[in-house]
Amino acid sequence: MKFILSGGGTGGHVNPALAIGAAIEKYHKGAEIHYVGTPTGIENKLVPQKYPMHHVKIRGLRRSLSPANIKTACLTVTSFAKARKLLKEQKPDGVVGTGGYVCWPVCAAAASLGIPCFLHESNAVPGFAVKMLEKKADVIFVNFEKTAERLPGAKKVVHVGTPLKEIFYTLDKESARKTLGFEGYERIVLSFGGSLGAAVLNARVLELMEEYGKDHPEVLFLHATGARGKAEFERIFKEKGLDKYDNLRYFEYIYEMPQYMAAADLVICRSGAMTLSELAMLSKASILIPSPNVTDDQQTKNARLLSDKGGAILMKESEMDCSSLKNAVDQLLSDPEALKRMEKQVRTFAVKDAEREIVSIMDRVIEEKKR
Repeated sequence: MKFILSGGGTGGHVNPALAIGAAIEKYHKGAEIHYVGTPTGIENKLVPQKYPMHHVKIRGLRRSLSPANIKTACLTVTSFAKARKLLKEQKPDGVVGTGGYVCWPVCAAAASLGIPCFLHESNAVPGFAVKMLEKKADVIFVNFEKTAERLPGAKKVVHVGTPLKEIFYTLDKESARKTLGFEGYERIVLSFGGSLGAAVLNARVLELMEEYGKDHPEVLFLHATGARGKAEFERIFKEKGLDKYDNLRYFEYIYEMPQYMAAADLVICRSGAMTLSELAMLSKASILIPSPNVTDDQQTKNARLLSDKGGAILMKESEMDCSSLKNAVDQLLSDPEALKRMEKQVRTFAVKDAEREIVSIMDRVIEEKKR
């Protein structure tokens, strides 16, 4: 079988596409997969080592009146034509879009040619591209059940969760701690702000380590600073003498993130859709600090779904100070029952075997269209 995947702009769009690609390869040995992105998107760092890469030029509309929107309108026309030409050449059995402006021309072209078209929406509120394609897609897969309510014009919406790396289905806290050598600690707090880091989160975690962590040697604090924040974090960490405490540790990037997340009792992090799916699958209590720089405040909307059900604590970056973060951490770590309740609630958002369900449904639709 042959598939074309498309999604870009952020890792939150690209990683689900790659997970779906891996699932296709798992259940269809010898499947051929190609990827369509923009010439400058993050997909160019994540995809080429996996699949042949194709490009179309497209970008989003400015929300204010701007001459740039004229160029965007032109790109909308030319990108659709280029995508249509590409699909005619490649003749895929199906096309999968996972969000970002680039998936619009690809999936719209697929629909116009009668090629089975599938979308996956990871966020709580559908993005612009998914809404534009709402009536064109054969099936829209969603991460959160309530997202279906926001897609009334869709032909079919299926709640499947978000495809994850297979390791997330097999890890448990005890074995992860043993593998990582963390068995001597009563509690573990893991914090991170993404691969590039988050300056405000780095600053608050430093304060948390100084005001709380160094007085609680039974709690292991693990923090990923991100590439941009490591030098400044390291300087302040040493200035404050925090390097003297073995239970306070930092890294630029955590490569074994699934194992570290499995080992943790509490996770402090952003609220991208993929991260929330991982937390849910591993049943992790969390303090979610949505990025204020994401379009349409998507991360806050994602986090609110969990926090409203008691599956996480939502803390806005603009309102977060050392005291509020310290109090939240202290309350959770000192109340085992509160932690258990949060773990139980976040688990209700987990959907196992998303990959198998997605491939199975796509296979049925493709077969029906062939007939």
